[in-house]
Amino acid sequence: MTAAGVAVHEVAWAPSKRAPLLLHPTSFSIAPGRILGIVGPNGAGKSTLLRLLYRYHAPLSGVIEIDGDDIWSLPPRAAARKVAAVLQEQPSSFGLTVQEIVMLGRTPHRLGYATAGARDAEIVGNALAMLGLDRFAHRDFGTLSGGERQRVMVARALAQEPQVLILDEPTNHLDIRHQLEVLALIRALDLTIIVSLHDLNIAANVCDDVLLLQDGHPLGFGPPAEVLTETLISGAFSVDARQELLTPSRNQHFSFHLPT
Repeated sequence: MTAAGVAVHEVAWAPSKRAPLLLHPTSFSIAPGRILGIVGPNGAGKSTLLRLLYRYHAPLSGVIEIDGDDIWSLPPRAAARKVAAVLQEQPSSFGLTVQEIVMLGRTPHRLGYATAGARDAEIVGNALAMLGLDRFAHRDFGTLSGGERQRVMVARALAQEPQVLILDEPTNHLDIRHQLEVLALIRALDLTIIVSLHDLNIAANVCDDVLLLQDGHPLGFGPPAEVLTETLISGAFSVDARQELLTPSRNQHFSFHLPT
């Protein structure tokens, strides 16, 4: 897996040309290997933007480039070798085992009806081990807990060997231990990562860059210390945000209160 740069140029989206925009023109660029956190209140446009990035919705206007290639000009199989997504919605198992679910991540790398080979099995095995899923390999996916299923979907995305990994609220359904494990994994991966997050403290301390959205409008893009300010957060979320500095880690931490 080799990380790739991402460039988004004036991308906007609406359900139709006559409908109001759900995402207004948005631009940003990420260097290879960086982690971008997309934050904002419910309805801000986070999931809409992610759907454009992993080719679920085509932009109404603008261009999305990965490693210099417009992803909407590529064949679907080629695009799937560039970008993988882990969504909040988890699929039905259809009687598949965990190993079989993760093996689906190898589909973009196989031609026609070719079956999985030794290299595919090795990559899947590595992905299972990385997520601590070895003991679940032959379990029916449908018997797992929500948190375990989420880890399986991350493993499937890693087996896809993308250049860019998109994660939609990856810590949902996870207990504290597995939240920490997934966050540690995110930091360790040699990939460009775009992640939507509700937890601003996670965004402040895990992400290299942050994009703040409100009502489909970009309010700020850049390093967390520049974007996640008391003023911007208070305005975007309609709360009274207070920033603290935790010692000895020196991490940013926000507390939130209803305006008085």
